[in-house]
Amino acid sequence: MYKTVPKKRYELTLDFIGTHLSTEELILDLGVPNPLAELMKQKGYSVTNTQGEDLDEDQSAISNSNATVVTAFEIFEHLLSPYEVLKSIKARKLVISVPLRLWFSPAYRSKTDPWDRHYHEFEDWQLDWLLEKTGWKIINRKKWTHPVNKLGLRPILRYFTNRYYIVYAERTQTPK
Repeated sequence: MYKTVPKKRYELTLDFIGTHLSTEELILDLGVPNPLAELMKQKGYSVTNTQGEDLDEDQSAISNSNATVVTAFEIFEHLLSPYEVLKSIKARKLVISVPLRLWFSPAYRSKTDPWDRHYHEFEDWQLDWLLEKTGWKIINRKKWTHPVNKLGLRPILRYFTNRYYIVYAERTQTPK
């Protein structure tokens, strides 16, 4: 059903979620149903997903949701305007993870899938600032590496350079 599951990223993400979220909360996960959302459900979380709509153009699934938490795992780097999406969230809690910009590697762009490309690869301070500007207060954050089993300079650098950034934030301002 799914391609390879990134075990380290999912385990660290589930651990981070478990620290901040209760299984009693309703979660809207941005993006189509995916292996991480399925793992969250297996852990007892109540998760619904958006249905693949272009969130740059249509935030109605977000603004019409009664979820108490929104999660977005590796979604915001694909958006042209994450600012508008963050402003449309009514939930009081947010867990978001993004790939960090790597100084030794260009932004990801699939050669076969025109939708699978990164418009943004954030530095941590950029995501922090975006969250602050859209009315979120960061409560906790974590980074981790993403080593690959290949030879070469870039694979070696991936053992020491953080690739993922996850944030738990709470709404400080009511959206307009």
